Amino acid sequence: MANKNLFSTAAARIPTADAINRGGGKAYSVSTKHALAQYAVTGCFGTVFYASELEQLAWVLGACEELDDEFIARTAVYARQRGHMKDMPALLLAVLAARKSDAFPRAFPRVCDNAKMLRNFVQIVRSGVTGRRSLGTRPKKMIQLWLESRSDDAIFRAAVGKDPSLADVIKMVHPTPYIASRRALYGYLLGKPHDVGALPALVTHYEAFKRGETKDVPNVPFQMLTQIDMPTSAWKQIALTAGWQMTRMNLNTFQRHGVLEDASMVELIADRLRNPQEIARSRVMPYQLMVAYTAARDHTPAPIRDALHDAMELSLANVPSIKGVVHVLIDISGSMHSPVTGFRKGSTSVVRCIDVAALLAAAFVRGNPATQVTPFHDRVQHCELDPTQPVIANAERLARLPSGGTDCAAPLRHLNEQGAKGNLVVFVSDNQSWIDRDRRWNPGTSVMEQWNEYKRRNRKAKLVCIDIQPYASTQAPDSVDVLNVGGFSDSVFDVVTGFASDELGGGHWADLIDRQEL
Repeated sequence: MANKNLFSTAAARIPTADAINRGGGKAYSVSTKHALAQYAVTGCFGTVFYASELEQLAWVLGACEELDDEFIARTAVYARQRGHMKDMPALLLAVLAARKSDAFPRAFPRVCDNAKMLRNFVQIVRSGVTGRRSLGTRPKKMIQLWLESRSDDAIFRAAVGKDPSLADVIKMVHPTPYIASRRALYGYLLGKPHDVGALPALVTHYEAFKRGETKDVPNVPFQMLTQIDMPTSAWKQIALTAGWQMTRMNLNTFQRHGVLEDASMVELIADRLRNPQEIARSRVMPYQLMVAYTAARDHTPAPIRDALHDAMELSLANVPSIKGVVHVLIDISGSMHSPVTGFRKGSTSVVRCIDVAALLAAAFVRGNPATQVTPFHDRVQHCELDPTQPVIANAERLARLPSGGTDCAAPLRHLNEQGAKGNLVVFVSDNQSWIDRDRRWNPGTSVMEQWNEYKRRNRKAKLVCIDIQPYASTQAPDSVDVLNVGGFSDSVFDVVTGFASDELGGGHWADLIDRQEL
């Protein structure tokens, strides 16, 4: 009898693997469009487990050489507005600026939606990595329009941060101030002679506060006040007017300065943290709330801990409600224990890939009680989750499981051995499976071999591979029943929902980004 491994209908249906992943295992390459989108929503220019920051930069710039300006612009907007990313959208915008692209002015206001993003863009352009070090006429004009469209107070509040500072940016673009207050403000920021009497009231108030001439705390960013010795009453005023993100990031500071000893302040801060509109406006990543909750639970008042828990649940409110059994396969291998945003000196995240994967899996359990979670590394690890428990509790339980090598076929093999049913299977992984690299008889990956077997039992089943690291390969190529999507913001749930409900098909995720309006 002929070799069944080579000559069988099942083997014929498995696409031939055409790539080797970073772990040395067989894989499938993805289109350049998909790969750029993957990097745009997961790449933070930190060294990840299998790739350095320089390798990521080189790959993104190389991909841009192959792609048209419109797709690059749409990817930048998608990564910023839906993926909540910072550095990668700014880089793509800088690429468009270097090309003198007509898409640049349409993408610019959607990407540079705050001063931090504006400074990121200028820093990247000035670095020369996109081919030029000067801003050029059109970028200068867009920055001038950005400045003109904001009030004096908004410009002053944006004047935090450095390398470059907002003052540096103003020096580069030479905006024309049309009113006395703006002329005085620019002179103040640049350290040049100016009409003190024409300064905006907020600047005058800030300077008076610095000199101790008033006890009323000016409504300026927290960073502008940190070097000033202030009493608890002043810190309470800061907490009263703080934005949502500032509140989340400075709970320990408020605790240290006595703000949280006031029950009324605790109530106010808790109400702010659980406010649905504020959560949506802040574009907070669910994992950032997990960090805040973990850091605060041992020493902050219970109402604030409860509010952070509520905020976590609200940030995951768009988890798809999918009928029937959903299998979520969560990678807990060694590479998943690296920081989700990569290693970067001075700013390495304490959150690991496995924490994000566990959070996404726990969110599916909360949204769909019939969800079955299967953790795996080179083999399956058993772990029972309770859908009635908080998302954070289930996520922490998953993240504590032991790790090992990476065999993405292991959980599918386990489901097949169990005769499992279910029309949606979701992988959460970095997709760097390598255990099957010596199985030369198999034309494709073991994942596709096991997925074909699963499909024979569940003909309507769909597979979603959520990738949370910037690598340009997959274990299962896109098809009518396979979706590859990247990212670790809550926007991935929208894509999963669309795919599971047959609203997203064809080129899948890259097509979705290609339809992003500019």
